Amino acid sequence: MKILVADDSEMTRMILQGRLKQWGYEPVNACDGQEAWDILRKKGRPRVALIDWMMPKMNGIQVCENIRKYIKEPYIYTILLTAKKGKEDLVQAMNAGADDFISKPFDPHILKVRLRAGMRITNLQDELIAAREELRIQATHDSLTQLFNRSAMMNMIIREISRSQRDNSSIGLLMIDLDHFKSINDSYGHLVGDEILRKLSARMKTCTRRYDTIGRYGGEEFIILLPHCGKQEVFIVAERLRQSVCEKPFETSEGPLNVSISLGTTWVTPSEQDCSEEDLIRVADKALYSAKHKGRNCTVVSEYK
Repeated sequence: MKILVADDSEMTRMILQGRLKQWGYEPVNACDGQEAWDILRKKGRPRVALIDWMMPKMNGIQVCENIRKYIKEPYIYTILLTAKKGKEDLVQAMNAGADDFISKPFDPHILKVRLRAGMRITNLQDELIAAREELRIQATHDSLTQLFNRSAMMNMIIREISRSQRDNSSIGLLMIDLDHFKSINDSYGHLVGDEILRKLSARMKTCTRRYDTIGRYGGEEFIILLPHCGKQEVFIVAERLRQSVCEKPFETSEGPLNVSISLGTTWVTPSEQDCSEEDLIRVADKALYSAKHKGRNCTVVSEYK
């Protein structure tokens, strides 16, 4: 674990560096407050910082204040080192955002246990962030395919409509249905059906751009949101996807299976100021119905009206 050692005394830095290495830490040295702050602003920064109070360019109090003002996550545990020993000094340090306060000359045993406390705090915050991210993913993603779920997709369509109107650009939308999915479930079982849905999700990703958004609308239906796409681009993407699906069988636990998809597509220009996410879905859904009515395994493009 990296630990920042910020002190303008070379002797102090050497002593601290030796102790930290002895305890299994990776010291990162700074000889003044500005250098310490520059290090802490970078990616991969130390999560625990030993900061001297009195330093040139920026003192330890100012470094602590900057950390608390500008760096929210991941949390940096700060221990202020100083020859000051008064109660008012402790209060000032804590008010500046320091987590701990050690007077010089420091006792190595005290410093060691204080560092352990700092590690516990940072580890707990890492666990909290990971749990929060997991909850966010559960709330916005489909558990089977790991694509965005219906609610998340609707919110993204709303944001994309707003962005397109600001940027004066078009949006494309694909609504996709896996043909004869019920027959697949009936013939091979729902586990194979799940395999097909996951593999279809993966194949759709290979046929779209990194900034396109793919979501599971429900059952065997999917939505793909295509920024900066008009009628021609929407049709090209749809046909590329359709051909990719039907030309190569999906490998499953029951062997290779040939499947196909039907696609209903639409696009909206920035001139459509009253466009809503429901309107866009409605037009694409009608186009999808037409594609299925035509015999499936085809693309129907419908102009937004």
